[in-house]
Amino acid sequence: MNSAVRKPSALSRRILIVEDDQEMSRFLTELLTEEGYEAAIANDGPSALESYPRGDFDLVITDLMMPGMKGTELIRRLKDIDSNTLILVITAFGSIDSAVEAIHAGAFHYLTKPFRSDELLIHVQRILEQRQLRQEIDRLRTEVQRRYRFKDIIGRSHKMQKLFDTIAHVSDVAANVLILGESGTGKEMIARALHAHSSRATGPWVAVNCAAIPETLLESELFGYVRGAFTDARKDRPGLFHEANGGTLFLDEIGEIPVTLQAKLLRAIEDREIRPLGSNKSEKVDVRLVSASNRDLEQCVEEGRFRRDLYYRLNVIRLDLPALRERADDIPLLVNYFIEKFASQAQHRITGIDNDALALLVNYRWPGNVRELEHTIERMVLLGKHSTIAVDDLPPQLLANNQSKLPLAEAVARGYTLANLEREYIEQVLENVNGNKSEAAKVLSVDRTTLYRKLEEYKLKA
Repeated sequence: MNSAVRKPSALSRRILIVEDDQEMSRFLTELLTEEGYEAAIANDGPSALESYPRGDFDLVITDLMMPGMKGTELIRRLKDIDSNTLILVITAFGSIDSAVEAIHAGAFHYLTKPFRSDELLIHVQRILEQRQLRQEIDRLRTEVQRRYRFKDIIGRSHKMQKLFDTIAHVSDVAANVLILGESGTGKEMIARALHAHSSRATGPWVAVNCAAIPETLLESELFGYVRGAFTDARKDRPGLFHEANGGTLFLDEIGEIPVTLQAKLLRAIEDREIRPLGSNKSEKVDVRLVSASNRDLEQCVEEGRFRRDLYYRLNVIRLDLPALRERADDIPLLVNYFIEKFASQAQHRITGIDNDALALLVNYRWPGNVRELEHTIERMVLLGKHSTIAVDDLPPQLLANNQSKLPLAEAVARGYTLANLEREYIEQVLENVNGNKSEAAKVLSVDRTTLYRKLEEYKLKA
């Protein structure tokens, strides 16, 4: 690099000029610095490639025809260094072919010499505005991931945000965790998040569905066995507790464990040791136990189907997962996530979902919870015939279900007045923000005084 000229500016942007013509490079430097940009000069492609990684440049302006390395090759090499590099090509050898070649190589725009100073500055400004827009999109995407995602668990509702906070708080606590929730709410994902954010993250993660293993085999699966313990035990086999040593053991559907095995499980938890079937020796294990169930375990305890002492041992920290119908405001976020997830498998590009179809999804009860929503979106993405998912793409059960009517259509069917609609809407918004008046006023786009007047008018609890 021959030289660098900088003019400090509150809105300064760094631009690398790659030009073998010294007069042109001097002209560009003066023009850009007068506008408040910082300009650095490289005489050829190799010099630019050496300077670019160190310079933190916002834009590269390059000639196409230079000795040693053509501009198109430089563009490709810069894109290899940073795929987000923004490049403006200027050349006296303007032609459609060279323009197409430069754009295909990765240039953002193409400008032919001779050009007016204001023309160049307009292009520079537009390109840098595009860069700023990209950075803002990346920032917002990161913010969404930070605020609304915990690992691959998505939710912006108050209940999910509270759950994320709890997971972060207890992830590294050694105590046993019990996760309760309906089928399809994501209990295993929560368990995986607990493991991934704990000091045991580098240790083994072992998961077992207690309902999927026959009662006669479950004990040997959990605790292992030694050779000769039973007819087919031809060699020693370690159990899942042994495999999870130093890590996390996830017992899904813990409520399905037979009462006869619950006592041995309790003993393993209390003594932190296990004894394989057929063995007279115990071995110490260091396992964090995370359990999950879609049953009401307290009711199972009352009915004598689950040991009370085992329940208390498992239920040191309890996490209750809300059903999807209890956090309907998360559905648009989940829908967009699943569309992006399955879009690459579709035969044509799926860009989103129209408002009517989304409204039906939001108002559906989702008895299968997030798992059902995911499978529904996957089906619609793969079978859809248009770029946007529409009402016609929805499965029949959503269209036939009485609770899947659009809110306005349902209101019309019930003969609601405008006052009825306003009252219910205000009430629903307040419920969604947990009674926070300031937040409710923002959602409703009214000031707090107006909101309080409406609360009084409709006799809603303030």
